[in-house]
Amino acid sequence: MKIVHFTFFLIFLFQPAELSAQQQDSDTFRFTILHTNDEHSHLIPHPAIDDHPELNSVTRGGFARLAGAINQIREQKNGEDEPVLIFSGGDILGGPAFGWLPLKEGVAAELALLQAIGYDAITIGNHEFDYGPDIYAQYLIAAGYPEASEHTVILGTNTRPPSEHPLSEMGIKNYYIKELENGPKIGVLGLLGDDAINKTAHPGPVNFEDPIRSARKAVSELQEAGADIIISVNHSGVNEDRLLAREVPEIDIIVGGHSHTALYEPVIEEGTIIVQAGSYLRYLGILELEWDRKTGDVQIRNRNETPFLKPLDATVPEDEEIADMVQEYRTILNEWIADLTDGAVNDIAEPVAESSFAIRGGRWQRETAIGNYIADAMKQAGEKATGKNVDVAVQANGAIRADIVPGTEEWSEGMISFYDLVMASGLGSGDDGNPGYPLVSFYLTEAEVRNALEVSILLSEMMDNTYFLQYSGLQKMYDPNRAILFRIPFLDTPIPTSRAVLNAALVRDDGELRQLSRNGEELLHVVTDHYIAGFLPLVGEVVPNLAMELKNENGEPVELDDTIIYQNGAQLKVWQALLDFTLSHETGENGLPVIPAEYEKPQDRLKQAFTLPLWVWPAFGIFVVIAIVVFFIRRRKRG
Repeated sequence: MKIVHFTFFLIFLFQPAELSAQQQDSDTFRFTILHTNDEHSHLIPHPAIDDHPELNSVTRGGFARLAGAINQIREQKNGEDEPVLIFSGGDILGGPAFGWLPLKEGVAAELALLQAIGYDAITIGNHEFDYGPDIYAQYLIAAGYPEASEHTVILGTNTRPPSEHPLSEMGIKNYYIKELENGPKIGVLGLLGDDAINKTAHPGPVNFEDPIRSARKAVSELQEAGADIIISVNHSGVNEDRLLAREVPEIDIIVGGHSHTALYEPVIEEGTIIVQAGSYLRYLGILELEWDRKTGDVQIRNRNETPFLKPLDATVPEDEEIADMVQEYRTILNEWIADLTDGAVNDIAEPVAESSFAIRGGRWQRETAIGNYIADAMKQAGEKATGKNVDVAVQANGAIRADIVPGTEEWSEGMISFYDLVMASGLGSGDDGNPGYPLVSFYLTEAEVRNALEVSILLSEMMDNTYFLQYSGLQKMYDPNRAILFRIPFLDTPIPTSRAVLNAALVRDDGELRQLSRNGEELLHVVTDHYIAGFLPLVGEVVPNLAMELKNENGEPVELDDTIIYQNGAQLKVWQALLDFTLSHETGENGLPVIPAEYEKPQDRLKQAFTLPLWVWPAFGIFVVIAIVVFFIRRRKRG
């Protein structure tokens, strides 16, 4: 038996050297890329209410599982003398309550964990600027930058902070070269795409250059520096990644993010390999590759037993060191939440409500159950804090970050934790330094409210679901196909109609409907969040006939910051409104508030109707004129 053990020891001892020689002498070189994207501060598995430290659960994600999965793959690849590179496609911040911690000076939970796990590079995402560039710079300092860039690079190929801004001193790189032993030189760049740039909440003085032009320049310089393989780690979305592959075919591999797309197989565009791993650490992306030394070609070689996306579920063992780090950050967060809620909540996993159903949203331009729930919460909070009736409360789909999902396990069935509740609405911060966008209260005329309804449809048709608005206190019928009359050829410039809303009405507390006039001057009380309200006055600069101006109850213009709602001397945040609304429901047998059944599905507040496109009428008019002219010409000829 001792001889057998010694033989295995000799095999294990000399195998790496033998394989290393194989890698060096072979015409091909093998390496593996592991990748994640849009982690969004999901430090723990979710739903949090289902997570149990000792029992298997249906939860997904968490940094400890991520590290455990990477440990397994590294161990396997080390035995095969195969290098492993680890990248993130950006948006490591924003979303659940852990995403609030960057507001605390000296805390950089996500980045510290990714460094400890051993990530090679992380691309800047738009949500890294949720609290503005000053806080992001503070966050990088807390994570040890610029020195830490020697181990985990922050990529910003087209991100340009001013030279006098602290971000410019954080070691953010346009690109870098990773030289693999006995293998290729790998050039790595990282882009923020156009759509992500447009959705950057608070870029401040930071400028973003055109991603394709920036990519061309970076690729050219990397090739001059001798890079054999070019990898672009992007926060752009699959569509923009495909465009980049066509425009800059020298890029061999694109590791993507932003669109939250789980690519179960890579997309191949003009020979470029494109991968993305969904979002919220539901998956770890795995891409096994082989580089041909003679031709320079890179080929995928994932074996049948190696999926491109590995689920990070309860079957993955947690890394104990990373789990301990997560627990330290959880303690910090729990103490802060206890302070923010005046002791009402002392642990993020604490149940705060129960429900027999999930309150769901969706990535489409239509009414959702969760949109109704959050808008109703904002309306109630606005009325309670201001002491005045609120006619309309508004929330945008882009600010709704998750469904509200009750537990499904034996120990958690039907319960909703604080963590899972506020995950839906915890974005942003106020100038008070506390998490969450503050609620604002102002007045618009009936006509301006109608304009806001038109703007919602127009922007969501021109761009995407992010800009579609959900309402409380209002019903509307609309035809999204009427938002744009036509697009100017060659310029692709849309011509808005301002006639997508067919009718709109306020819903009074007694259920009575009051129709809104297109030209009405009566002032209506509106509540939304500070971020959304900031866009409303800007609309008139682009589409003058849809202009809006924030007013007080006397109809006098007001500045946005003067509309912030305060409660007990503090700014009232959207997540607090959601928590208060939830706690206000009638309690059930378990002593927890029960979510009313009306929120199981949409309530027909927003009804789509499909009518004849507006261009049909002028076309019909032209046809009639032509027909009349032809008639008289023929009649004259006969005469």
